[in-house]
Amino acid sequence: MSYDLLTFVWFVLLGVLLVGYAILDGFDLGVGILHPFIAKDDRERRLVMNSIGPLWDGNEVWLVTFGGALFAAFPVAYATVFSSFYTAFFLLLACLIGRAVSLEFRSKVHSSTWRKIWDFGFFCSSLTAAFLLGVAGGNVMAGMELGARYTYQGNLLSQVNWYALLVGCLTVSLFALHGAIYLYLKTEHELQARVRRSINGLFYAFATLYVVVSIATWWHVPHATENIAAYPVLWIVPVLNALAVLNIPRAMHLEKPGYAFFTSSMVILALASLFSVAIFPNFVLSTIDPAYNVTLENARSSAATLQTMLIIAVIGMPCVLSYTVVIYWIFRGKVTLEKNSY
Repeated sequence: MSYDLLTFVWFVLLGVLLVGYAILDGFDLGVGILHPFIAKDDRERRLVMNSIGPLWDGNEVWLVTFGGALFAAFPVAYATVFSSFYTAFFLLLACLIGRAVSLEFRSKVHSSTWRKIWDFGFFCSSLTAAFLLGVAGGNVMAGMELGARYTYQGNLLSQVNWYALLVGCLTVSLFALHGAIYLYLKTEHELQARVRRSINGLFYAFATLYVVVSIATWWHVPHATENIAAYPVLWIVPVLNALAVLNIPRAMHLEKPGYAFFTSSMVILALASLFSVAIFPNFVLSTIDPAYNVTLENARSSAATLQTMLIIAVIGMPCVLSYTVVIYWIFRGKVTLEKNSY
């Protein structure tokens, strides 16, 4: 296998890992965002938390694996991205820890005040984490102030620009919709009916932001369409993206929650694919000078490293997939409360 093909394969594999995380932890974060609004009493709040209780930590394995693979396959991209977003990623890590602690500590004390504190922590951590992921994606899409030796010349405030904030809001709305469909799949009776009623509003909010961000990207990030213009066959990506979005209300109208969840997962896959098409062959674009762009070519490890990692991935990826499938199979069906529930 040639060096360039190995490089492209690893770009695709990183995309697979990131999509896996976005789909699986996306509904986790969405459930956390909706938690205080959907559940009306302590029992329902526990049901909402227990819908993701056995799954959330396994879902985050995909993010850890993505970080490790990026470090090994494209060390320059890893160093640039993590140093540029150091403060934001530190806050993201704090949110992921806070969400886990909120889940584990909430039911340890039978006190309404104690539980309200951790409920707020669960909501705030989930909302902020989803928003930060979107803001990071918006900055990568639009380009960043990279100087010589790929050193970030901006600051935290320069990352909080209108376009990145808009993408952050889109991400929050997408994860909230994804989480609501998941809850519709996992709950029953009155709680399920309440979740069902919320999905229409969440879809309209997401669809509106989807259109607004699409227009903003076309206007503010002109390089995002260069690959599509050069290779018209890539128009299939935005077309499939739009069709997947429109299929969500159709699936809900058919009263098929599993189909609706699959569709919202495909929306995430399509958006991630569109993002990859927009930035390829770059990881981070410099707004100072294109010579400072972090590309696949200048960020990659040696051919021997990529080859060795590919062998490890061929062995390791089936293990991750098998673990995920087994866990979801074991905890299939409607969520119930038991003695050891959250």
